[in-house]
Amino acid sequence: MNPFQFNNRKIHRRLVLKGVGASVALPWLGAMSPALADRKISRPVRRFVAMNAGLGFHAPFLFPEKEGRGFRLTPYLEQLEDHVGDLTVISGLSHSNQNGSNGHASQMTWLTSAERPGLAGFKNTISLDQLIANQLGNQTRLPCLNLTTTGGSLSWTANGVNIPAERSPAKLFRRLFVDGSEKEIREEMKRLGQGKSILDTVRVDAQKLQKRIGPADRQKLDEYFSSIRDLENRMQQSEEWTQKPKPKVDRQPPADVQDRNDILARQTLMYEMIVLALQADSTRTITFDLGGMNAVPSNIRGVKTDWHNLSHHGKDQNKIDELRLIEQAEFRVFGQFLSRLKNLGENGNRLLDQTVILFGSNLGNASSHSWRNLPILVAGGPFRHGSYVAHDEKNNTRLANLFVDLARQVGVKIDRFGTSDAVGIRGLEAVG
Repeated sequence: MNPFQFNNRKIHRRLVLKGVGASVALPWLGAMSPALADRKISRPVRRFVAMNAGLGFHAPFLFPEKEGRGFRLTPYLEQLEDHVGDLTVISGLSHSNQNGSNGHASQMTWLTSAERPGLAGFKNTISLDQLIANQLGNQTRLPCLNLTTTGGSLSWTANGVNIPAERSPAKLFRRLFVDGSEKEIREEMKRLGQGKSILDTVRVDAQKLQKRIGPADRQKLDEYFSSIRDLENRMQQSEEWTQKPKPKVDRQPPADVQDRNDILARQTLMYEMIVLALQADSTRTITFDLGGMNAVPSNIRGVKTDWHNLSHHGKDQNKIDELRLIEQAEFRVFGQFLSRLKNLGENGNRLLDQTVILFGSNLGNASSHSWRNLPILVAGGPFRHGSYVAHDEKNNTRLANLFVDLARQVGVKIDRFGTSDAVGIRGLEAVG
Protein backbone atom coordinates (compact mmCIF):
# COMPACT_ATOMS: atom_id res chain seq x y z
CA MET A 1 0.00 0.00 0.00
CA ASN A 2 1.23 3.45 -0.84
CA PRO A 3 1.22 6.04 1.94
CA PHE A 4 0.25 9.62 1.25
CA GLN A 5 0.45 12.71 3.36
CA PHE A 6 -2.58 14.26 5.12
CA ASN A 7 -2.13 16.99 7.70
CA ASN A 8 1.43 15.80 8.37
CA ARG A 9 0.33 12.27 9.21
CA LYS A 10 0.95 9.27 6.98
CA ILE A 11 -1.96 6.97 6.36
CA HIS A 12 -2.67 4.28 3.80
CA ARG A 13 -5.24 3.84 1.08
CA ARG A 14 -6.18 0.38 -0.09
CA LEU A 15 -6.87 0.97 -3.74
CA VAL A 16 -6.41 3.76 -6.25
CA LEU A 17 -8.32 4.61 -9.42
CA LYS A 18 -6.15 6.55 -11.82
CA GLY A 19 -7.36 8.37 -14.89
CA VAL A 20 -6.78 11.53 -16.81
CA GLY A 21 -6.59 14.31 -14.24
CA ALA A 22 -7.98 12.21 -11.40
CA SER A 23 -6.81 10.12 -8.48
CA VAL A 24 -9.39 8.67 -6.10
CA ALA A 25 -8.95 6.16 -3.28
CA LEU A 26 -11.38 3.22 -3.05
CA PRO A 27 -13.45 1.99 -1.25
CA TRP A 28 -14.72 3.52 2.03
CA LEU A 29 -13.72 1.20 4.89
CA GLY A 30 -13.12 3.73 7.64
CA ALA A 31 -9.34 3.50 7.14
CA MET A 32 -9.10 7.24 6.85
CA SER A 33 -10.76 7.87 10.20
CA PRO A 34 -7.55 8.17 12.24
CA ALA A 35 -6.25 10.93 9.98
CA LEU A 36 -9.55 12.63 9.26
CA ALA A 37 -11.17 12.32 12.65
CA ASP A 38 -8.47 12.03 15.29
CA ARG A 39 -5.93 14.55 14.04
CA LYS A 40 -4.70 16.97 16.70
CA ILE A 41 -5.85 20.55 16.41
CA SER A 42 -4.49 23.27 18.66
CA ARG A 43 -7.93 24.61 19.54
CA PRO A 44 -11.54 23.47 19.09
CA VAL A 45 -12.93 23.89 15.59
CA ARG A 46 -16.54 25.01 15.28
CA ARG A 47 -18.71 24.34 12.26
CA PHE A 48 -22.20 25.39 11.21
CA VAL A 49 -24.76 23.40 9.20
CA ALA A 50 -28.28 24.65 8.40
CA MET A 51 -30.98 22.39 6.92
CA ASN A 52 -34.42 23.49 5.80
CA ALA A 53 -37.50 21.49 4.78
CA GLY A 54 -39.46 23.73 2.43
CA LEU A 55 -42.72 21.79 2.84
CA GLY A 56 -42.61 22.00 6.62
CA PHE A 57 -43.25 19.38 9.30
CA HIS A 58 -46.61 18.55 10.84
CA ALA A 59 -46.26 20.18 14.27
CA PRO A 60 -48.50 17.77 16.29
CA PHE A 61 -46.14 14.93 15.34
CA LEU A 62 -43.06 16.92 16.35
CA PHE A 63 -43.59 19.09 19.42
CA PRO A 64 -43.97 17.34 22.81
CA GLU A 65 -46.95 18.06 25.06
CA LYS A 66 -44.90 19.51 27.92
CA GLU A 67 -41.91 21.80 28.04
CA GLY A 68 -38.68 20.80 29.75
CA ARG A 69 -36.57 17.68 30.04
CA GLY A 70 -37.75 14.11 30.09
CA PHE A 71 -40.52 14.83 27.58
CA ARG A 72 -42.52 12.06 25.99
CA LEU A 73 -41.27 11.32 22.49
CA THR A 74 -43.53 12.30 19.61
CA PRO A 75 -43.73 10.28 16.38
CA TYR A 76 -41.00 12.36 14.73
CA LEU A 77 -38.75 12.55 17.79
CA GLU A 78 -38.97 8.77 18.14
CA GLN A 79 -36.81 8.68 15.01
CA LEU A 80 -34.17 10.66 16.97
CA GLU A 81 -34.49 8.71 20.22
CA ASP A 82 -30.75 7.98 20.40
CA HIS A 83 -29.96 11.69 20.06
CA VAL A 84 -32.39 13.39 22.44
CA GLY A 85 -29.53 14.33 24.74
CA ASP A 86 -27.73 16.00 21.84
CA LEU A 87 -30.51 18.27 20.63
CA THR A 88 -32.98 20.91 21.72
CA VAL A 89 -36.52 21.15 20.32
CA ILE A 90 -37.86 24.70 20.10
CA SER A 91 -41.32 26.04 19.24
CA GLY A 92 -42.75 29.56 19.19
CA LEU A 93 -40.08 31.10 16.94
CA SER A 94 -40.52 33.03 13.69
CA HIS A 95 -39.26 35.93 11.64
CA SER A 96 -41.47 39.03 11.55
CA ASN A 97 -43.59 40.10 8.58
CA GLN A 98 -43.06 37.11 6.30
CA ASN A 99 -46.18 37.57 4.17
CA GLY A 100 -44.69 37.38 0.70
CA SER A 101 -45.31 37.05 -2.98
CA ASN A 102 -46.51 33.44 -2.54
CA GLY A 103 -47.05 30.91 0.21
CA HIS A 104 -43.51 29.56 0.00
CA ALA A 105 -41.68 32.89 -0.31
CA SER A 106 -40.57 32.71 3.34
CA GLN A 107 -38.03 30.06 2.32
CA MET A 108 -36.03 32.87 0.70
CA THR A 109 -35.64 34.56 4.06
CA TRP A 110 -35.34 31.60 6.44
CA LEU A 111 -31.64 32.29 6.95
CA THR A 112 -31.80 36.08 6.45
CA SER A 113 -34.96 37.33 8.29
CA ALA A 114 -35.58 40.02 5.64
CA GLU A 115 -39.24 41.08 5.62
CA ARG A 116 -41.94 40.93 2.91
CA PRO A 117 -40.15 38.31 0.75
CA GLY A 118 -40.71 38.72 -2.96
CA LEU A 119 -43.03 41.70 -2.73
CA ALA A 120 -42.49 45.04 -4.46
CA GLY A 121 -39.30 46.72 -3.29
CA PHE A 122 -38.01 43.58 -1.58
CA LYS A 123 -34.27 43.08 -1.41
CA ASN A 124 -32.89 40.16 0.50
CA THR A 125 -30.06 40.48 3.01
CA ILE A 126 -27.09 38.28 3.83
CA SER A 127 -27.89 34.78 5.05
CA LEU A 128 -26.46 33.51 8.32
CA ASP A 129 -24.22 30.95 6.63
CA GLN A 130 -22.64 33.61 4.42
CA LEU A 131 -22.03 35.90 7.36
CA ILE A 132 -20.17 33.04 9.03
CA ALA A 133 -18.34 32.02 5.85
CA ASN A 134 -17.19 35.59 5.20
CA GLN A 135 -15.36 35.59 8.53
CA LEU A 136 -14.23 31.98 8.83
CA GLY A 137 -14.10 30.74 5.25
CA ASN A 138 -10.41 31.51 4.68
CA GLN A 139 -9.49 28.71 7.09
CA THR A 140 -10.60 25.93 4.73
CA ARG A 141 -10.39 25.01 1.06
CA LEU A 142 -14.02 25.98 0.50
CA PRO A 143 -15.51 28.94 2.41
CA CYS A 144 -18.92 27.25 2.34
CA LEU A 145 -21.02 24.58 0.67
CA ASN A 146 -24.55 25.26 -0.52
CA LEU A 147 -26.38 21.99 -1.22
CA THR A 148 -29.81 20.86 -2.36
CA THR A 149 -31.75 17.80 -3.48
CA THR A 150 -34.16 19.54 -5.85
CA GLY A 151 -32.60 22.86 -6.84
CA GLY A 152 -33.50 25.29 -4.05
CA SER A 153 -30.95 27.49 -2.32
CA LEU A 154 -30.85 28.92 1.22
CA SER A 155 -27.79 31.16 0.76
CA TRP A 156 -27.77 34.89 -0.06
CA THR A 157 -24.94 37.38 -0.44
CA ALA A 158 -24.73 40.74 1.32
CA ASN A 159 -26.18 42.31 -1.83
CA GLY A 160 -29.22 40.03 -1.77
CA VAL A 161 -28.12 37.72 -4.58
CA ASN A 162 -29.11 34.07 -4.31
CA ILE A 163 -26.17 31.65 -4.49
CA PRO A 164 -26.86 28.58 -6.67
CA ALA A 165 -26.76 25.26 -4.84
CA GLU A 166 -25.08 22.00 -5.84
CA ARG A 167 -27.51 19.12 -6.32
CA SER A 168 -25.09 16.45 -7.57
CA PRO A 169 -23.24 14.45 -4.89
CA ALA A 170 -20.95 13.09 -7.63
CA LYS A 171 -19.84 16.60 -8.64
CA LEU A 172 -19.52 17.58 -5.01
CA PHE A 173 -17.28 14.58 -4.30
CA ARG A 174 -15.01 15.51 -7.18
CA ARG A 175 -14.85 19.09 -5.98
CA LEU A 176 -13.91 17.95 -2.49
CA PHE A 177 -11.58 15.01 -3.05
CA VAL A 178 -10.43 14.55 -6.66
CA ASP A 179 -7.28 16.38 -7.72
CA GLY A 180 -7.13 17.80 -11.20
CA SER A 181 -4.32 17.11 -13.64
CA GLU A 182 -1.49 19.63 -14.01
CA LYS A 183 -3.23 20.93 -17.12
CA GLU A 184 -6.54 21.36 -15.28
CA ILE A 185 -4.80 23.17 -12.44
CA ARG A 186 -3.04 25.51 -14.89
CA GLU A 187 -6.37 26.25 -16.58
CA GLU A 188 -8.01 26.93 -13.23
CA MET A 189 -5.16 29.26 -12.29
CA LYS A 190 -5.56 31.02 -15.63
CA ARG A 191 -9.27 31.50 -15.02
CA LEU A 192 -8.58 32.91 -11.58
CA GLY A 193 -5.99 35.28 -13.01
CA GLN A 194 -8.39 36.44 -15.71
CA GLY A 195 -11.04 37.07 -13.12
CA LYS A 196 -8.71 39.18 -11.03
CA SER A 197 -7.74 41.18 -14.11
CA ILE A 198 -11.40 41.86 -14.89
CA LEU A 199 -12.03 42.97 -11.31
CA ASP A 200 -9.11 45.37 -11.45
CA THR A 201 -10.55 46.90 -14.60
CA VAL A 202 -14.01 47.24 -13.10
CA ARG A 203 -12.60 48.81 -9.99
CA VAL A 204 -10.67 51.47 -11.91
CA ASP A 205 -13.73 52.35 -13.96
CA ALA A 206 -15.89 52.51 -10.85
CA GLN A 207 -13.46 54.84 -9.12
CA LYS A 208 -13.62 57.18 -12.09
CA LEU A 209 -17.40 57.08 -12.01
CA GLN A 210 -17.49 57.89 -8.30
CA LYS A 211 -16.28 61.41 -8.97
CA ARG A 212 -19.28 62.08 -11.19
CA ILE A 213 -22.18 60.89 -9.02
CA GLY A 214 -24.17 62.08 -6.01
CA PRO A 215 -24.08 60.84 -2.38
CA ALA A 216 -26.86 58.24 -2.78
CA ASP A 217 -25.13 56.67 -5.76
CA ARG A 218 -21.80 56.78 -3.96
CA GLN A 219 -23.32 54.70 -1.19
CA LYS A 220 -24.47 52.15 -3.73
CA LEU A 221 -21.00 52.22 -5.27
CA ASP A 222 -19.42 51.61 -1.86
CA GLU A 223 -21.57 48.50 -1.56
CA TYR A 224 -20.32 47.48 -4.97
CA PHE A 225 -16.70 48.05 -3.91
CA SER A 226 -17.33 45.88 -0.89
CA SER A 227 -18.59 43.07 -3.11
CA ILE A 228 -15.54 43.41 -5.35
CA ARG A 229 -13.15 43.26 -2.42
CA ASP A 230 -14.94 40.22 -1.07
CA LEU A 231 -14.71 38.48 -4.43
CA GLU A 232 -11.03 39.34 -4.76
CA ASN A 233 -10.33 37.84 -1.35
CA ARG A 234 -12.23 34.70 -2.27
CA MET A 235 -10.34 34.40 -5.56
CA GLN A 236 -7.02 34.82 -3.80
CA GLN A 237 -7.96 32.05 -1.41
CA SER A 238 -9.08 29.88 -4.34
CA GLU A 239 -5.74 30.49 -6.06
CA GLU A 240 -3.84 29.31 -3.00
CA TRP A 241 -6.03 26.24 -2.47
CA THR A 242 -5.94 25.28 -6.16
CA GLN A 243 -2.25 24.46 -5.82
CA LYS A 244 -2.67 22.34 -2.70
CA PRO A 245 -3.52 18.62 -2.97
CA LYS A 246 -6.99 17.66 -1.85
CA PRO A 247 -7.56 15.18 1.00
CA LYS A 248 -8.12 11.56 0.04
CA VAL A 249 -10.84 9.34 1.47
CA ASP A 250 -11.33 5.59 1.21
CA ARG A 251 -14.75 5.99 -0.34
CA GLN A 252 -15.85 5.11 -3.83
CA PRO A 253 -17.06 8.16 -5.78
CA PRO A 254 -20.85 8.23 -5.46
CA ALA A 255 -23.30 7.82 -8.31
CA ASP A 256 -26.12 10.35 -8.31
CA VAL A 257 -29.59 9.00 -7.56
CA GLN A 258 -31.30 8.76 -10.94
CA ASP A 259 -34.86 8.57 -9.63
CA ARG A 260 -35.73 12.23 -9.16
CA ASN A 261 -38.63 11.28 -6.86
CA ASP A 262 -36.53 9.17 -4.47
CA ILE A 263 -36.16 12.03 -2.03
CA LEU A 264 -34.90 9.86 0.84
CA ALA A 265 -32.07 8.37 -1.20
CA ARG A 266 -31.12 11.87 -2.35
CA GLN A 267 -31.12 13.22 1.19
CA THR A 268 -29.18 10.23 2.54
CA LEU A 269 -26.45 10.52 -0.07
CA MET A 270 -26.06 14.26 0.44
CA TYR A 271 -25.90 13.73 4.21
CA GLU A 272 -23.02 11.34 3.63
CA MET A 273 -21.20 13.95 1.53
CA ILE A 274 -21.74 16.53 4.28
CA VAL A 275 -20.15 14.21 6.85
CA LEU A 276 -17.14 13.65 4.58
CA ALA A 277 -16.74 17.38 3.98
CA LEU A 278 -16.84 18.13 7.72
CA GLN A 279 -14.61 15.19 8.58
CA ALA A 280 -11.95 16.30 6.09
CA ASP A 281 -12.30 19.91 7.27
CA SER A 282 -12.83 20.99 3.66
CA THR A 283 -15.35 23.57 4.82
CA ARG A 284 -16.91 24.69 8.09
CA THR A 285 -20.15 26.21 6.80
CA ILE A 286 -22.86 24.25 4.98
CA THR A 287 -26.48 24.79 3.99
CA PHE A 288 -28.74 21.99 2.79
CA ASP A 289 -32.15 22.45 1.18
CA LEU A 290 -33.87 19.15 1.93
CA GLY A 291 -36.30 19.61 -0.95
CA GLY A 292 -39.94 18.99 -1.70
CA MET A 293 -41.88 18.32 -4.87
CA ASN A 294 -45.17 18.16 -6.71
CA ALA A 295 -44.91 14.40 -7.10
CA VAL A 296 -45.30 11.14 -5.18
CA PRO A 297 -42.04 10.27 -3.38
CA SER A 298 -40.59 6.93 -4.44
CA ASN A 299 -39.84 4.03 -2.12
CA ILE A 300 -41.96 5.12 0.85
CA ARG A 301 -44.52 2.40 1.46
CA GLY A 302 -48.06 3.67 1.89
CA VAL A 303 -47.57 7.01 0.13
CA LYS A 304 -49.68 7.39 -3.00
CA THR A 305 -50.34 11.11 -3.11
CA ASP A 306 -48.39 14.11 -4.38
CA TRP A 307 -46.17 15.41 -1.54
CA HIS A 308 -47.06 19.08 -2.00
CA ASN A 309 -50.73 18.12 -2.02
CA LEU A 310 -50.24 16.22 1.23
CA SER A 311 -48.63 19.24 2.87
CA HIS A 312 -51.91 21.09 2.15
CA HIS A 313 -53.88 18.43 3.94
CA GLY A 314 -56.68 20.70 5.21
CA LYS A 315 -56.92 18.40 8.27
CA ASP A 316 -57.86 15.46 6.04
CA GLN A 317 -56.76 12.52 8.20
CA ASN A 318 -55.90 10.28 5.23
CA LYS A 319 -53.55 12.92 3.87
CA ILE A 320 -52.04 13.51 7.30
CA ASP A 321 -51.38 9.77 7.64
CA GLU A 322 -49.47 9.73 4.34
CA LEU A 323 -47.62 12.93 5.18
CA ARG A 324 -46.52 11.37 8.46
CA LEU A 325 -44.84 8.51 6.58
CA ILE A 326 -42.75 10.94 4.53
CA GLU A 327 -41.77 13.18 7.38
CA GLN A 328 -40.97 10.33 9.76
CA ALA A 329 -38.62 8.99 7.11
CA GLU A 330 -36.97 12.41 6.81
CA PHE A 331 -36.34 12.46 10.55
CA ARG A 332 -35.00 8.92 10.39
CA VAL A 333 -32.32 9.76 7.80
CA PHE A 334 -31.50 12.94 9.74
CA GLY A 335 -30.95 10.72 12.78
CA GLN A 336 -28.56 8.57 10.75
CA PHE A 337 -26.62 11.72 9.89
CA LEU A 338 -26.34 12.62 13.59
CA SER A 339 -25.14 9.09 14.35
CA ARG A 340 -22.31 9.42 11.85
CA LEU A 341 -21.16 12.68 13.44
CA LYS A 342 -21.32 11.15 16.93
CA ASN A 343 -19.18 8.21 15.86
CA LEU A 344 -16.36 10.38 14.52
CA GLY A 345 -13.79 11.96 16.78
CA GLU A 346 -11.75 15.13 16.53
CA ASN A 347 -9.25 16.45 19.06
CA GLY A 348 -10.72 14.30 21.80
CA ASN A 349 -14.30 15.35 21.05
CA ARG A 350 -17.11 13.97 18.95
CA LEU A 351 -17.45 15.68 15.58
CA LEU A 352 -21.07 16.34 16.54
CA ASP A 353 -19.90 18.45 19.50
CA GLN A 354 -17.83 20.54 17.09
CA THR A 355 -20.76 21.14 14.74
CA VAL A 356 -23.71 23.47 15.40
CA ILE A 357 -26.70 22.15 13.43
CA LEU A 358 -29.88 24.10 12.70
CA PHE A 359 -32.67 21.84 11.40
CA GLY A 360 -36.20 23.02 10.66
CA SER A 361 -38.50 24.77 8.23
CA ASN A 362 -39.69 28.19 7.13
CA LEU A 363 -43.30 26.99 7.50
CA GLY A 364 -44.95 26.34 10.83
CA ASN A 365 -48.18 25.10 9.26
CA ALA A 366 -47.58 24.21 5.64
CA SER A 367 -51.26 23.50 5.06
CA SER A 368 -52.04 27.21 5.48
CA HIS A 369 -48.60 28.52 4.49
CA SER A 370 -48.19 29.90 8.01
CA TRP A 371 -44.71 31.22 8.76
CA ARG A 372 -45.32 31.38 12.52
CA ASN A 373 -44.44 28.81 15.22
CA LEU A 374 -41.68 27.28 13.14
CA PRO A 375 -40.39 23.76 13.80
CA ILE A 376 -36.80 24.25 14.95
CA LEU A 377 -34.19 21.83 16.26
CA VAL A 378 -30.67 22.73 17.32
CA ALA A 379 -28.30 19.78 17.55
CA GLY A 380 -24.63 19.40 18.42
CA GLY A 381 -22.29 22.21 19.29
CA PRO A 382 -21.43 23.52 22.77
CA PHE A 383 -24.99 23.58 24.11
CA ARG A 384 -26.74 22.01 27.10
CA HIS A 385 -29.23 19.89 25.19
CA GLY A 386 -31.98 17.43 26.04
CA SER A 387 -35.02 19.67 26.45
CA TYR A 388 -38.10 21.02 24.71
CA VAL A 389 -38.43 24.81 24.89
CA ALA A 390 -41.87 26.25 24.12
CA HIS A 391 -41.92 29.97 23.42
CA ASP A 392 -45.19 31.89 23.21
CA GLU A 393 -47.16 30.56 20.25
CA LYS A 394 -49.09 33.82 19.89
CA ASN A 395 -46.28 36.30 20.53
CA ASN A 396 -43.39 34.50 18.90
CA THR A 397 -39.78 35.05 19.81
CA ARG A 398 -37.65 36.24 16.92
CA LEU A 399 -35.81 33.42 15.18
CA ALA A 400 -33.04 35.89 14.33
CA ASN A 401 -32.24 36.10 18.07
CA LEU A 402 -31.27 32.44 17.89
CA PHE A 403 -29.11 33.19 14.85
CA VAL A 404 -27.05 35.69 16.86
CA ASP A 405 -26.19 33.03 19.41
CA LEU A 406 -25.44 30.36 16.80
CA ALA A 407 -23.00 32.72 15.06
CA ARG A 408 -21.31 33.59 18.33
CA GLN A 409 -20.88 29.91 19.23
CA VAL A 410 -18.93 29.26 16.03
CA GLY A 411 -16.66 32.25 16.60
CA VAL A 412 -18.42 35.15 14.85
CA LYS A 413 -18.85 37.83 17.48
CA ILE A 414 -22.00 39.76 16.63
CA ASP A 415 -24.69 41.41 18.74
CA ARG A 416 -27.34 41.68 16.03
CA PHE A 417 -28.45 39.84 12.94
CA GLY A 418 -31.28 40.79 10.63
CA THR A 419 -34.41 41.58 12.64
CA SER A 420 -33.05 40.34 15.97
CA ASP A 421 -33.86 42.27 19.14
CA ALA A 422 -31.83 40.17 21.61
CA VAL A 423 -28.77 37.95 21.84
CA GLY A 424 -29.92 34.35 21.99
CA ILE A 425 -33.21 32.84 23.17
CA ARG A 426 -34.58 31.38 26.37
CA GLY A 427 -33.87 27.71 26.82
CA LEU A 428 -30.70 27.30 24.80
CA GLU A 429 -27.57 27.67 26.90
CA ALA A 430 -23.95 27.06 26.01
CA VAL A 431 -21.88 24.73 28.17
CA GLY A 432 -19.05 26.52 29.95
